[in-house]
Amino acid sequence: MYETEPVGEVLDQRDFLNAAVRVETTLGPHELLDACKDVERRMGRAAGPRHGPRAIDVDLLLVEGEALVSERLRLPHPEVTSRRFVLVPLLEVDPPEPDTLRDALQALPPGQRVERVGALIE
Repeated sequence: MYETEPVGEVLDQRDFLNAAVRVETTLGPHELLDACKDVERRMGRAAGPRHGPRAIDVDLLLVEGEALVSERLRLPHPEVTSRRFVLVPLLEVDPPEPDTLRDALQALPPGQRVERVGALIE
């Protein structure tokens, strides 16, 4: 788990906790997205400004072997390679194409603080 400073338009807010998990599922990409959004609703996520404070934000970043563009979902996530707070934890969970993701992380300019504060599972 990583603590990161906010990015985007709403910077006057608390730091975020970020993590990445890898799961095996029989769900298709849209069904998995629906499950993620259901978790958000059950944990109290309410509508608010983009990049604003929120109880939880669950994003579907990659589905191995899938490239998809639909009205609701793009895979890989369109900003996965431009966000340090995504790449650092993602590289810990054995993602597909780790060299591509490492190269993307190394290409990012310095700046955003991404500080390890613990693990989801020890």
